[in-house]
Amino acid sequence: MSISGFLLLLLIASICGGIGQSISGYSFGGCLISAVVGFVGAVIGKWIASELGLPTLWTVEVSGNPFPIVWSILGSALFTGVLGSILKGREKNS
Repeated sequence: MSISGFLLLLLIASICGGIGQSISGYSFGGCLISAVVGFVGAVIGKWIASELGLPTLWTVEVSGNPFPIVWSILGSALFTGVLGSILKGREKNS
């Protein structure tokens, strides 16, 4: 993968992670955190979709690597929602 392809993939993951964080109502940081959340959301969303037998929706190919946009957003929202509820609960008990 080229540097430009990696940067484009990082940008797409950041946007998906930011949208997922907005949907869940929790935000954990800036652009790099959103990119990490987007990548984790893509893995979680793709896994859930394959387990439930759901089709791949709106996949973007960057340098030959497919990136599932819809599943990344939904996985990001699920990931940040669970992580946010765990971390918010932990703050109140401390």
